[in-house]
Amino acid sequence: MEFRCRLGTATGEVVEGIYVADSEARLRRDLEDKGLLVLGVRRAGLAWRGLRLPQRRRIGQDEFIMFNQELATLLKAGMPLVQSLDILRRRVANPVFKSVLDDIHERVRSGSALSEAFGAHGTLFPGVYTATLMAGEKSGSLEPVLRRYVSYVKVISEIRRKTMSALIYPVILVALSLVVVSIIIFKVVPEFGEFYGQFGHELPLSTRVLVGVSRLALDYSPLLVATAVTAALVFWGWVKQPGQRARFDRLVLRLPLVGPTARKFSVAQAARTLSTLLGGGIPLVNALEVSARSIGNQYMARELASTEQQVREGRALAAALSDSGAFPDVALKMVEVGESTGALQEMLTSLADFYDEEIETNLARFVTIIEPALLVIMGLVIAGLLLSLYMPLFQLSSVLGR
Repeated sequence: MEFRCRLGTATGEVVEGIYVADSEARLRRDLEDKGLLVLGVRRAGLAWRGLRLPQRRRIGQDEFIMFNQELATLLKAGMPLVQSLDILRRRVANPVFKSVLDDIHERVRSGSALSEAFGAHGTLFPGVYTATLMAGEKSGSLEPVLRRYVSYVKVISEIRRKTMSALIYPVILVALSLVVVSIIIFKVVPEFGEFYGQFGHELPLSTRVLVGVSRLALDYSPLLVATAVTAALVFWGWVKQPGQRARFDRLVLRLPLVGPTARKFSVAQAARTLSTLLGGGIPLVNALEVSARSIGNQYMARELASTEQQVREGRALAAALSDSGAFPDVALKMVEVGESTGALQEMLTSLADFYDEEIETNLARFVTIIEPALLVIMGLVIAGLLLSLYMPLFQLSSVLGR
């Protein structure tokens, strides 16, 4: 938690700042131990009419990567860890990150390990990072471990960026189609309906259906919006219940087109995380535990956690993964070869690279197919709507021409 403190120093100066602590009482005690006079402490947040809204604690990924790169450079140059943290915390512009680094610097200066200092901030930093730091501290090679983590994050971020880039254009097409169809249904069709109603002639079936749909949409639009919002809230509440997110993620893996790609992405993420941790010196059981927490798909994470328990009991990794049934045969074979040859880390890296390339190929193929398909579907829908609207005009013109 973050607290905004007003403090008096030994020289009589009054300063204000944001500090991070587990509780207000512990923060007061820590500040008083440093010889500071606590004049005021309040939770950092946005105050509005007596209601205090907590700030969202967030550290940008680019900023965090830059911090680790600079820390690795300073350590490689022979700079002590405490002095390196002191230099870097003064250069950070993000107030949240700066307050966190101030606390981490103070903890490390007091004798805590760097991994413990970062781990004290809970979910603000990924478990993979704290585990990597712990491995570097135990092996005495913190600088190479930091660089390995930076490379890991860059690869994962690149795959996500390519995935999002591939989906942007189809999403824009679908959104534009919905906007155009909504304008036609809510604005254009009612005007045509009133115009045709003046003649008293029976309209074609397609036009009658279109006008009827438009009237229903206009009359029941508040009910439809309320139903959609309620359904979204019910779904959100259901997903938040324990165990339901894993069931939903399992359903996603069974979808015809999305499922295989989502499974490959989860396996690639788990393999790369596991390879990174093993390369840093983390034991296999602990690496599996951390990797399970890093996977976004909760069903795959649960299966990997079950695998970790079996490996802890003495089973081989490939055999434990095979029992779950959630991992592809290619992954099982590569893990089995890696275990038998003693090159599990290298084989996991190859597995992650293999699936990353497949994901990129599948996304490129998907975009190549879906873009023209969406354009054709959008054109057919809009053309059908316009034809239904103007068909009575064609009939009227033929009647008047006789």
